[in-house]
Amino acid sequence: MKNTQESNGQVGVIGSSYLGFIALMTLIDPHPALKAVIAQSPMVDGWMGDDWFHNGAFRWTSLGFPLSLGFNKGDGGGEFALGGGDDYSRFLEAGSVAEFVRAVGAEHVPGIRKFLENPAYTEFWSLQAVDKWLADRPHLVPTMLVVGQWDQEDSYGAPAVYRALEPKDTHNDRVSLVIGPWRHSGFNHYGYDLGALTFTGDTAREWRVQYAKPFFDHWLKGGPDPQTPPVLTYATGVNQWNVSPRWPMGTAQPIYLAADGKAVFEKPGAKGHEDYISDPSKPVPFIPRPIAMGDAMQWKPWLVHDQRFVTGRPDVAVWTSEPLGAALHIMGAPEVELFASTTGTDSDWVVKLIDVYPNDVPEDPAQGAKPSMAGYELPIGIEIFRGRYLKSFAAPAPLKPGKVERFTWKLPDVDHVFLPGHRIMVQVQSTLFPLYDRNPQTYVDNIMYAKREDYRSATQSVWFGGDQASAILLPVVR
Repeated sequence: MKNTQESNGQVGVIGSSYLGFIALMTLIDPHPALKAVIAQSPMVDGWMGDDWFHNGAFRWTSLGFPLSLGFNKGDGGGEFALGGGDDYSRFLEAGSVAEFVRAVGAEHVPGIRKFLENPAYTEFWSLQAVDKWLADRPHLVPTMLVVGQWDQEDSYGAPAVYRALEPKDTHNDRVSLVIGPWRHSGFNHYGYDLGALTFTGDTAREWRVQYAKPFFDHWLKGGPDPQTPPVLTYATGVNQWNVSPRWPMGTAQPIYLAADGKAVFEKPGAKGHEDYISDPSKPVPFIPRPIAMGDAMQWKPWLVHDQRFVTGRPDVAVWTSEPLGAALHIMGAPEVELFASTTGTDSDWVVKLIDVYPNDVPEDPAQGAKPSMAGYELPIGIEIFRGRYLKSFAAPAPLKPGKVERFTWKLPDVDHVFLPGHRIMVQVQSTLFPLYDRNPQTYVDNIMYAKREDYRSATQSVWFGGDQASAILLPVVR
């Protein structure tokens, strides 16, 4: 800086995704010249909920990244030369992750070997978690943490770092959290829409102009106090920005799963269960086929894709509320409380929280190319949990066939309003393919190396009512 004539000696750092991770790393024993950081969609914990795994379930999309770091750097390489076709069929035919890696000759790529050798949350992963590093140190630099509500790659990181840093922000003015209506890194592009959704203006530009630039102008150039909100979120459903003093803002209100496919706000007294057969040879696709994992038009908006394409499948259990008589506003991370059993010895559980639009929806967009939202099943949050980690993320263990267990995990953080006349839907399934590798549903020590004969059908039971009342705890603002 001393040799850069135009520098005033004040340094700011901004970056998204991997560069968001780098931005956060500058906060660990920061250089005295560092005065402000904006970390966008940062990779924080690649096992818990960012790029590589989500609650123990491995993402097939992870394999290309270590390849890109070590090979063909000069020519934009790093992707597997797989050709065209349906990735659903390709990965299904490959078998386990290790079998696919061997088939493409990538078993000696160091980063890929780390995935294969470390499927559990051992110190290899936990010691890399940036939020844990930051929690153990003083917070010295003003920091803005930014994430998209439908971030398809790194939804976990920014809220996790906010939870780590906020207790150190004694005056509530040096740590801020932003959640916008975006996909991964969407705040750096046009923010008018996402998939079938249309917003009232360019939300990404609004954040950049009204919040990001004044933040840097103040801390780096001595500009006026930008009055950066402690928390800035965009309420989807009503399309407006909200400023809040903290996060989450909502308090838990359960919506319970009940008999006859009903989702209700009163806890059911009578016990029951809904069964479905999960067949690993016929996994539920995460988007309609044919699937091209490298197609940006499929990948970037997938988290807002209309879920009607799987609602009628026999291996997807569905519960739906009555039409809402009044708006229901949630601000926080909905929490899953699932009582479930399996006839197998391992199982994945995928839960989706969905906003179901009425068939005569009055808020249809007026744009010509946009699809009608009538009857649309809009995912508000989708997340997976790998059953073998019920007792410990670091020490997996088999499930006992037929035993009802309580599984809990969180969906991504959201600010959303379910409008009057809309319904709330909950879907439960056991595969989300080929985004996540298939659980063989037979316990094996290292799931990456599961053999073809390990993949077996299992009957999955979701229990409701009484002391086994499965529910989604909605963070409702009252």
